[in-house]
Amino acid sequence: MIRRVTVPTLFPPPTYSHASVVEAGTKLAFLAGAVPLDAEGKLVGEGDPVRQARQVIANLEEQLRAVGSDLAHVVATDVYVVSGETAALSAVWDVVEASGLSTGPHSSTLIGVACLGYTGQLVEITATAVVPEESHP
Repeated sequence: MIRRVTVPTLFPPPTYSHASVVEAGTKLAFLAGAVPLDAEGKLVGEGDPVRQARQVIANLEEQLRAVGSDLAHVVATDVYVVSGETAALSAVWDVVEASGLSTGPHSSTLIGVACLGYTGQLVEITATAVVPEESHP
């Protein structure tokens, strides 16, 4: 259902693919940015991008579950981190890599930004996922 492509003539990516190909007719879910808020709307991990990234992944998993998918079926993400420092971006990417998103591996872009929508927010992840067909008995 998902064909992940690493282009042999390009620099090999560490834990993502250059492209993901999904056949026409497959159901896709385009997810709004997962943010580091708990169920009550409170920021989790103030000042800590790694803790925020863990909450973002947990929230992303909930979004995926709600549409009948999971981390293994994510084909693309954009990972936003409020920082101009490569070390901060790398620390967040380590959380992404450990989450199961890179199992495919999916196609991803890691982006340092000046700010995000909620006060104190340091991390956000948007995703596109395949929604697998339900198996019929």
